[in-house]
Amino acid sequence: MSQDCIFCKIINGDIPADVLYQDDDVLAFNDISPQAPTHILVIPKNHISGPEALGESDETLVGKLVRVGTDLAKERGLTDGYRLVMNNGERAGQTVFHLHMHVLGGRTMTWPPG
Repeated sequence: MSQDCIFCKIINGDIPADVLYQDDDVLAFNDISPQAPTHILVIPKNHISGPEALGESDETLVGKLVRVGTDLAKERGLTDGYRLVMNNGERAGQTVFHLHMHVLGGRTMTWPPG
């Protein structure tokens, strides 16, 4: 855990969140500044700074993030499409340096995204 990380503080219960799912490895909650009608963040409970910091031993964890995200999208009726996004670094739009995946849906997504 990182003492300065907002997501670590959410995991520890120091900051409230609208939690949608949690187990020993993963926490999912609604984004407080949604960019789509459905905007969920799925994060690992252990602090990893971002996609670039992932190692071979994290492959199962990343698969679990994707599975949890897709399950939550299905539960919310996003059958006509949704987007899964991970940003890596400031230039890509990463603002919280704790690995997280955005689940965005409920509206038409444009391409290219940025």
